[in-house]
Amino acid sequence: MYGDVMTDASILTAMAHPLRRRILDVLEVHGPSTASLLAERTGQAVGNISHHVRILAEAGLIEEVPELARDRRERWWRRTAGPISWSSSPGDHDAATEAVGLAASALNLDRQVAYVRQARATGLTERPEWVNTAFSTDSWLHLTPDELAAYAAEINAVVVRWSTREIPDDGQEREPVFTFVHGFPATP
Repeated sequence: MYGDVMTDASILTAMAHPLRRRILDVLEVHGPSTASLLAERTGQAVGNISHHVRILAEAGLIEEVPELARDRRERWWRRTAGPISWSSSPGDHDAATEAVGLAASALNLDRQVAYVRQARATGLTERPEWVNTAFSTDSWLHLTPDELAAYAAEINAVVVRWSTREIPDDGQEREPVFTFVHGFPATP
């Protein structure tokens, strides 16, 4: 599934809601969770979480983990494998799917920028061990569409390698680290 581009309207619709995107993030960071745990971690009502979990499951973005349940009433959920990417390019889909894809892309960018703003606002200076490691980088490249695709493949390969690596059992504490990269034609 790594590297697959989603085009199904139900998946794009599921992705185009901020709470559902947040649920996916929580499952990615904390691992399998029940609706109650997700509600606790997001500050939402369990009924609201259950509704959104159902939509994510129907879209195939999360799956039930029955082996974690202590009884038949308890339901655990986890992210399905792989990164989430989609195409919202004009001409790839019908007009409605394109609109949903564009909305999902805009929501995703808002989410990414919000994480950066939150990290800066909460003061990395209060955590000296992270001050010199947190980073931001950008650059202007001169590329063809094929070169941009090759560049993206290289960046995605690095992200996949780091996100799927076996975490060493070396006694060191590891914290969730959010990272994102965008590449697109633009003019300054």
